[in-house]
Order: sequence, then structure tokens, then C-alpha cells
Amino acid sequence: MRIVLGVGGGIAAYKVASLLRLFTEAGHNVTVIPTEAATRFVGTATWEALSGNPVSNSVFDGVHQVNHVRLGHEADLVVIAPATADLLARAATGQADDLLTNTLLMAHGPVLFAPAMHTEMWQHPATQANVETLRSRGAAVLEPATGRLTGADSGPGRLPEPEAIFDAALALMQGQTDFQMPLAGRTVTISAGGTREPLDPVRFLGNRSSGKQGVALAVAARNAGATVRLLAAHMDVPPPPGVEVVPVETALQLREAALAAAGDSDVFIMSAAVADFRPAVVSDTKIKKRDDSADPVITLVRNPDILQELVDVRNAAGPAGQHRLIVGFAAETGDSQGDVLAYAEAKLQRKGCDLLVVNHVGSDKVFGQDTNSVVILSRSGSEPQEAAGTKAEVSAAIISRIGYELNHVALN
Repeated sequence: MRIVLGVGGGIAAYKVASLLRLFTEAGHNVTVIPTEAATRFVGTATWEALSGNPVSNSVFDGVHQVNHVRLGHEADLVVIAPATADLLARAATGQADDLLTNTLLMAHGPVLFAPAMHTEMWQHPATQANVETLRSRGAAVLEPATGRLTGADSGPGRLPEPEAIFDAALALMQGQTDFQMPLAGRTVTISAGGTREPLDPVRFLGNRSSGKQGVALAVAARNAGATVRLLAAHMDVPPPPGVEVVPVETALQLREAALAAAGDSDVFIMSAAVADFRPAVVSDTKIKKRDDSADPVITLVRNPDILQELVDVRNAAGPAGQHRLIVGFAAETGDSQGDVLAYAEAKLQRKGCDLLVVNHVGSDKVFGQDTNSVVILSRSGSEPQEAAGTKAEVSAAIISRIGYELNHVALN
């Protein structure tokens, strides 16, 4: 694919170097066209070195090749990142005062804008009108992420992570013109992996969780436009790029991190396998196996119910907390008293979370595997939803359902 990557004059221009690398490593031929203002943030030498192509922003360079016409005409895709308020305005009004805006007027293929600017600039009626104009003409304009901006300010206006822009661009190139980012502007916290409860300096009580499902959820949420925070217990897989990682080990550490993150989270997904119990006493030295003494007796105490506490904190916040959506996971096995869904329905009602993702687990199911099969239960009374396939596919279904619940179902 021949891609034109237009770079606007914002501080987020430095992040676009990572986006360029993603495109080139995927085998695409990328021509970078920075605005004059963009070169004050990142120089042309950087773009030439990473793209392998010459870089210019003047219509008077390479006149014999008629670049102001040729580049847009030949491009399979044009991506603008960061799309500043000024660049959106010039694109919406059809200005052609530099090589990039000329290229936009000549573009025959899909065009993707990834905005980045201060919150007030993004929310200004003029900017919103320009965005609507571009969308009405067929351009794809992503919603900016919410997070830390220049200086001490925070809010919507942050450039989406390069991986999210890359995935949106791939979707656009594949003809998915109706793609959307249902979690754009949202902050999603996800717990992943399995907690470990120490017995002594070398031993612990743990579980079989690999963290694969939690990591897949983080990727899906990131790709849906969210700002993602991953509370990572023990995992067999690395965390994905483009997300904030908070490492934890024990259930008590996870509880502390979860409660700290709850306040600014629009969505909280408790997918970690949290130990129900921990040793009442942790030995400072390795517990020895001795022939002249009795085997040790390990007394367990119950760990706090983090999911229940998150619901309680949300409910105690009153109207200010009602926008927060909480998703629990239930790793269940049936027995003579009931089947998996019966136990899960009871858990959903008991915990009061908004969605409950139910796994039927066993020695050869879910834990450590690359595939999964779940049922998503909703407190809103919606029909149970089944999802099966790779953990990435299951995660996409879960994130899609979360987006639906946030945007279409009123939280009680």
C-alpha cells in the first residue's frame, strides 16, 4: 500500500514516529508530509530516516514530478496525525496553501484524521463543525483519547495511541468504512493475570491464569479508542504497547491499585484470577521439611472481594458514580447443586456488577489456552450473549458489548 502520512504541528507529532514505524514494518510504502509547523517539533531528517523516502512540505519541491497532484492521486490511504484544530479547519474549508492540503484535495482513496489538541479547542463549536463537515464528505475522523495534555491539563484531546490509529487505518484500507471506536474518550481499567499469595520467601499460593485474556481485553479496549490502564498480576505474556501498566502481586496489592484507579475509570474490567484465600502467617524464612517435626499446618484467611468493593464504592458515589460500568468475570464449574450459568446468574445478582463474563473452567479449559468460550450476562436484563473463538475475538465481543451498554443502556 502507498500511504501518505500527514503530520500536523502539535506536540503529539513525536508519537507519529511510532505510527510510521508500524506502517513501514507492515510493508507499506509511506511518504511523510509534515506541515511547516510540524517540522518545529520533529525534523524532516527523522521522517526521511524512518520512511526511506524524501520529505518536503513545499509545492515547489520536485516540480517536475507535480507532487502536489501526484501524491494524493497515487495514495491508497492518507492518514493525518496529529490533526490539529488548524489543520482540520484548513481541510474542511478546502484550503491548499501547502503540499499537505493540496494532497488532501487530490486524495482519491480513504482519508483518516487522528485529532489532537487542547480540550477546549476540540470541544469548540467551530472544530466540531469542521469535523462534521469532513465526515459528511466521507473522511474518517477518530475521537481523541482522554488523558494528560500539554502542561498540567487533562481531558479529551489527547492523540489516540499509535497502535489504535494503525488498527483504524488497516480497517479503513480493508474497506471497513463503518468502523467505529465505541470507547473513544473513555478510561478503561483492566485487571489481568493471577495473584500470588506468599507462604514464605520462595513459595506461594497461586492459580493457573496466564493473563492472556486480560491482555487481549487491553488490546481490544485500546483499539476501541480507550485510554487503558492494566493492573497486571502474574502473567505469562507481556503487556501490550500503548497502555499504562501497574504491576501487582497479591490480592491485597490488587485491591489497593483497583480502589485507587476506580475514581477516574469509566469502565472497570475485573478479569484477573484473584486468590480467594491467603496464608494467615507468612514465614520470613523458608519453611523446612524436617523428619523430626510434624508437617506444617497452613491456616488460610479470606481475601477481600475486590469486585464487590468496586461496586460498593461506585454506588456510594451516588449520581457522580453512576456513569461507571463494572464488569466481573466468573470462572465457574458446575456441580450437583447447579450448573455453570445458575451459579453465574446468582453471582451477578449478588455482586451487583453491570456485566458478568462467564467461563466454564477446568484443567484443560480457558487457563493458558489461546481460545475461549464465554457467556456475557447483563444486569440490565438483556439476553445472554455467547462469544467463542480466539481470546482476541472474545475480547472484541466483550468490548463491543461494553460499548453498547455505555452508549445505549442506562445504568441503574
